Amino acid sequence: MRRSERIQKRLSFMRSKELKTEEKQGDGPIEKKKSFYYRHYKILLIIPMLILVLSIAYLGVKIATTGDFINKGISLKGGTSVTITKEGMNNIILEQQLQTQFPKSEVNIRVIEESGVQIGFIVESDVPPEDIALSNSFIAAIKQNTGAIDNQISVETTGVSLGNSFFKQTMISLVVAFILMAIVVFLYFKIPIPSGLVVLSAFSDIVVTIAIIDVLGIKVGTAGIAALLMLIGYSVDTDIVLTMRVLKRKNGTVYEQVISAFKTGMMMNIATLVAVTAAAIIATSPTLREIMIIVIVGILVDMLMTWIQNAGLLRWYLERKGEQ
Repeated sequence: MRRSERIQKRLSFMRSKELKTEEKQGDGPIEKKKSFYYRHYKILLIIPMLILVLSIAYLGVKIATTGDFINKGISLKGGTSVTITKEGMNNIILEQQLQTQFPKSEVNIRVIEESGVQIGFIVESDVPPEDIALSNSFIAAIKQNTGAIDNQISVETTGVSLGNSFFKQTMISLVVAFILMAIVVFLYFKIPIPSGLVVLSAFSDIVVTIAIIDVLGIKVGTAGIAALLMLIGYSVDTDIVLTMRVLKRKNGTVYEQVISAFKTGMMMNIATLVAVTAAAIIATSPTLREIMIIVIVGILVDMLMTWIQNAGLLRWYLERKGEQ
């Protein structure tokens, strides 16, 4: 046998061993062909798309029936908020009592806790401060039902017109922030479709998050709008990591770069999720807890929209262009 043939045989044998090793380690092309995501990523796209469509439909129905797409808190629609710092009260009984006494008004009670111990309540109602007689009667009823004295009660009121003004301003800031984000993304990547996918993912994240917090019955105040503004920046973060890694790759396939970006992005998501969850558990301020809960929902939604929706559509687009 010639020397060149022996070398060729030896190289073939070595390559065969490498492929077997890759298959065992789950790192090579054989493993990728076995991967469910590798083979069925287009089918998986149905999940985020369906969730987005259902969320838009839900918000549309909500607007048609209530005139609003979110459950407004007192700071956005106006009303009276009474903070009671007294232990040993039953919030369920108090809410039933107030609802019976003021059947035409909406009453919502949030518990204030410190180190897991209940130290008071926040009673929120759409009782307008402009109606002085009704407002005074509502505060008097709270004192009577709780037995709280003046130094245990703090009253905050927001006029209806002021609340509506806050809501319009916050909505304008949300829309402007989203538009500016989209402009920056398009200017940076300079490729319409990948840029559009980043913006679509951020839009999906915000819409689905709003739909979920509506279903959960969470009242959104100005602090909640601030949380949604935070989500615009945060959701784009992971999408940019994904898009940059895939478009600017120098070696490896599209699939390999998606997996590489997934590992980095998920580490970011999980680290943030742990920190925010800890803050939500420890926080005693209802406002801070509202922000944390909305951010938690947004991060979970972002995982779905980035790593299934955006990653799948981006890979589909590049494969149609002939890139592997």
